[in-house]
Amino acid sequence: MNKKHSVTFNFIMNFILTASSVIFPLITFPYISRILLPVGTGKVASALGIVNYFSMVSMLGIPTYGIRACAQVRDDKEKLSRTVQEILILNCAMTLLVYIVFGISLYTVPKFAEDRTLLMVMGSAIILNVIGVNWLYSALEEYAYITAASLVFKVIAVSGMFLLVHKKEDYIIYGALTVTSNIGSYVINFLRLGKYISLKPMGGYNLKRHIKPIGVFCAMTVASSIYTNLDTVMLKFISGDEQTGYYNAAVYVKTALVSLVISLGTVLLPRLSYYIEKGMQKEFKRMTSHALSFVLMMSLPLATYFSLFADAGIGFLSGPAYAPAAVSMRLIMPTVIFIGLTNILGMQILVPTGRERSVLLAVVVGSVVDLIINLLLIPSLGACGATIGTLVAEAVVFVAEAVVLRQFLKEIWHMGQIVPYVLALLPSVAASAALRVMVLQGVGDFLVLIFTAAVFFGVYGAALLLQRETITMEFVLPYVRKLLLTKKAP
Repeated sequence: MNKKHSVTFNFIMNFILTASSVIFPLITFPYISRILLPVGTGKVASALGIVNYFSMVSMLGIPTYGIRACAQVRDDKEKLSRTVQEILILNCAMTLLVYIVFGISLYTVPKFAEDRTLLMVMGSAIILNVIGVNWLYSALEEYAYITAASLVFKVIAVSGMFLLVHKKEDYIIYGALTVTSNIGSYVINFLRLGKYISLKPMGGYNLKRHIKPIGVFCAMTVASSIYTNLDTVMLKFISGDEQTGYYNAAVYVKTALVSLVISLGTVLLPRLSYYIEKGMQKEFKRMTSHALSFVLMMSLPLATYFSLFADAGIGFLSGPAYAPAAVSMRLIMPTVIFIGLTNILGMQILVPTGRERSVLLAVVVGSVVDLIINLLLIPSLGACGATIGTLVAEAVVFVAEAVVLRQFLKEIWHMGQIVPYVLALLPSVAASAALRVMVLQGVGDFLVLIFTAAVFFGVYGAALLLQRETITMEFVLPYVRKLLLTKKAP
């Protein structure tokens, strides 16, 4: 194996990247939501959902499959080059077909035609996802580069939002900047490709060997997207842009929290795939056990806090016009826990061990459940109906994957490992709730969030230290001490 950074370093880099995906929108979303209002943000959210569907089909599940396939051969440049070229050929061929269908739909589907310009602008994400080959950089664990490049384009996009978006009609500009913020760096990715692989056509391609696994990963992506993107699309068609805007405000917070929780899992896939390829079972089990504990340590307090203070969160981020979204936000917060756990069970355990079909089955069941609940509840409950569908679907996927891995989980996990987190939550909830009721009545939403978060997470961290919780003592505390000693050194 070529010398790579430690998982800890990769996690820190990815955590910085993920944190930027939370912090930058925290800076812009309060401004954007008040300028564009629920209708404008709803238009962009539904357009993004539509484009994501087309992009999903064009990508064929490659963002996940490509990481595993490249990680397994990353020590051999010739094999790596051939693998990347073969995957790109398949990716480009499908993207051409998708763009043809996308172009036709802009003129034949009435709802698409209403926002044709916006969809055309945001449709650039389809080709950017192809040329970005971000799966290769992840497989090579180039997280320092990924983070740096992404941060540059996020700064550009954030600056553009304040400079260019001034009235509710500017939602198309906001849509373009959203694409730039998320995947603008993919242009640089493509230009740097020659640094890692040979760009000379190698000939004798064996495309067939990729088709079957890509098909499975593609089916997984399609199925999971039903309860990630379909909600916004169904809301637009059934309940209109306003309800979509409310739902988007709640999902925005959930998505940011999920990104933080799964930041470790993202960097584990290439390393775990490598361990499986080399037969390093002990290392594989140790790392997955720590990953599960980390997810619970992060997701439980985040979901609890933002459920408790959903009204203040929505009020600060989106403004009083989005007040109805607080109910949806409370309903959707448990999905932060479910998604964090299923990311480890599915993408970090089942996928590296070649059992992606089990992931597919779990996701299909969850997608069917979500679709049925959406059809039943969105007409009467709007955004809340879509939220309930997402919540139940994520719970079903988690249970299905846990059942498949029940024997493996018995080897690496026991329920007692969750006790320290639950015990730490009790005083955290009591202290922050008491602070708001007794001291922060009538105070603005921003101050409520600042003071209650400081108390909630401060008490939570102190409680974990008092219990000498494993992850805190073995990983978090030593790293904090290292940082402090580094700062004190002359």
